[in-house]
Amino acid sequence: MANQTETERLCGLDHKDFQTTIDGKQTDLYVLKNSTGAEVAITNYGGALVAVMVPDRDGRFANVIQGHDNINDVVNSPEPYLSTLIGRYGNRIVRGQFQLNGKSYQLAINNGSNSLHGGKRGWNARVWDAIQMNDRELSLTYISPYGEEGFTGEVKTFVTYTWTDDNELIINYLAQTNKKTVINLTHHGFFSLAGIANPTPAIDNVVCEINADHYIPIDGTSIPTGEILKVDGTPFDFRIAKPLGQDIDADNEQIRRGNGYDHCFVLNKNEEGELSFAARIVEPVSGRAMEVYTTEPGVQLYTHNWATGYPGQHGATFPRRSAVCFECQHFPDSPNRPYFPSVQLCPDRKYRQRTIYKFGIDR
Repeated sequence: MANQTETERLCGLDHKDFQTTIDGKQTDLYVLKNSTGAEVAITNYGGALVAVMVPDRDGRFANVIQGHDNINDVVNSPEPYLSTLIGRYGNRIVRGQFQLNGKSYQLAINNGSNSLHGGKRGWNARVWDAIQMNDRELSLTYISPYGEEGFTGEVKTFVTYTWTDDNELIINYLAQTNKKTVINLTHHGFFSLAGIANPTPAIDNVVCEINADHYIPIDGTSIPTGEILKVDGTPFDFRIAKPLGQDIDADNEQIRRGNGYDHCFVLNKNEEGELSFAARIVEPVSGRAMEVYTTEPGVQLYTHNWATGYPGQHGATFPRRSAVCFECQHFPDSPNRPYFPSVQLCPDRKYRQRTIYKFGIDR
């Protein structure tokens, strides 16, 4: 809120701590607030969410997303994708290579032998142009030049964050290109419904449901094997809600390859592109719940398997498996898998996506 003082903000963040110049562009903090007093705080560096302040069953507010309290820590975070926007291609592309119209493209390699989340400097590490339209809505714009990180085509992307009175964080994406390219956008929110703390509690007892009959297995480098497997009878069956910790260390090759959960689930859909239920989590101590809805065909479940206890906002620390991510997206390595839903974008088409994170209470 433009006129809201720092002391009036539940998140306790100061916009001055987020103001600097990077690549000739200004960074800042933007706070959205609804009629219930709940808040969302965002910086235009990578579109990073740095606070989501929502109540527990007793009405006590806490920040339920992992982030930092100043721009220097955001830029230099041990987790570069900490609650940021991801582009131009979320997830992995094998060896950073794909073909388009018979031409081969080589992307930047930044994850073993593969390209991850847009390359060495993806959209998570770019300053977006920001306009806060009102207390509830923030619009971000980024123009990705031709050849950035090896991708073809100039892509102009608009992302709008809307914070509703129902504590829904709605993220709308719109992108267009001047040359055929590939695109797979997502948001990499690290959610800790217990509230961030020192240390932030583990997610083992968080109860999770995912609306998916199938998932995509991975090889030893986290690239899809090419199969689409049923979740039935595996640790990946979340069709009936269960604690995340129940099978997170199961004697299962896929669990070992992901060091826990780091897999894309194929969401059950009646039709392509419909906005439908994807997942739900409940934190039993606080009673906080979060539902996820998306137009995307898949959601990557990631259980913060590689965290090392690094520091975050207001003295909080983020140990291993202290957050859960639901990255709504197309499937990993889709440019090399013609039987996966297409990630190609042509100049005569527009990329659109809507994802909703709805916060509530489980009584």
